[in-house]
Amino acid sequence: MDWQGKVAFITGGVSGIGLGIAQAFSNAGMRLALSYRNEDHRAATERWFAEQDREIPLFCKLDVADRARFAEVADEVETHFGKVHVLVNNAGVSVFGPTDEASYDDFDWIMGVNFGGVVNGQVSFIPKLKAHGEGGHVVNVASMAAFCAGPQAGIYTASKFAVRGMTECLRYNLAPYAIGVSLMCPGLTKTNAWDSALKRPAEFADSGFAAPDRAELEQFGTAFDLGMEPLEVGEKTLAGMTANQGLILTHPDHAEDIQEIYRETMAALPKEPIPEGRAEIERLRREANRAAQAGMKISISDLT
Repeated sequence: MDWQGKVAFITGGVSGIGLGIAQAFSNAGMRLALSYRNEDHRAATERWFAEQDREIPLFCKLDVADRARFAEVADEVETHFGKVHVLVNNAGVSVFGPTDEASYDDFDWIMGVNFGGVVNGQVSFIPKLKAHGEGGHVVNVASMAAFCAGPQAGIYTASKFAVRGMTECLRYNLAPYAIGVSLMCPGLTKTNAWDSALKRPAEFADSGFAAPDRAELEQFGTAFDLGMEPLEVGEKTLAGMTANQGLILTHPDHAEDIQEIYRETMAALPKEPIPEGRAEIERLRREANRAAQAGMKISISDLT
C-alpha cells in the first residue's frame, strides 16, 4: 500500500514508541491522529511537527481503558479526516511484581490497559476501516514479553500473550477486506515506560505488590537508556506494514530465547502415531488458515 496521504490513529502517540511510530509515519507522508494523556508530551510533540514543517496531528485526549471515550475519539478522527486507514494500538503500562502476590486491582489495571485498550481500539475503529473499502492496516503493539516470560512480569506478560493471540486471529479475519494486521513486538527501547507504577490510578490502589520505590524504579530505568531509539522502532514498524508482515520483530536481541522456546516446544511433543481422524481435523484447520490468509472468509463449518 502507498501510505502517502493515508490517515493513521496511534494510541499513546506523543512519547516513546508511539511517538517514534508517529514520526516514521509522518516521514512517509501519512496524516496523523494521536492519543495522549500528558499535556507536556503533547506540547513537545506538536513542537516537533511544527519544526519539521509538517501537518500538526489531531490530538485526542484518551484513557484507552475508557470505552465510551474511545468510541467518541474514533468518531472525531473520522469526522476530521473523512477516512481512517491505519490503527496502531500502542498505549500500555509496564508494571512488575511477583504474580503470586498480585491483587485483583493489579490484574484489572494492567490487563484493562494492555489488553482491554487494544480491544477498545479494535471495536471502535475496525468497522470504520472496513466501511470505506480502501483497505488499510492494524498494528497491535505487544512486546517480546509475548514470547519470553519472567518472574517479575506475570500480568504484563499475560497481557502481551493475549494481544499476540488476538492479533494472530484478527489477521485471518481482516484479510478479505484488504486490511493487513501485524503484531509488533519491540525489545528494549529508550522510553520512560519504567515509571508506570508511579502513575497508578486511584481506583486500582489495592495492590498486592510492594509500594513503588522511586529510587529503585529509576535504577531500573537506566536499562531503558540502553534501548533502541523509538524512531528506529517506528521505521521498522512501517517497513513491516508495507511488507504486510504478520509479525514484526524490531530487535535481534532475542534469538537465543526464541531458539530455546522452539527446542523445548518440539521436545515436549509426544513421539507417537496420530490417529487418522485427528490428523484430518488438523489438516482442515491448516487449510482453512491458508485460505483465510489468501482472503477467504472462513466459517466454523470449514473446520470439520
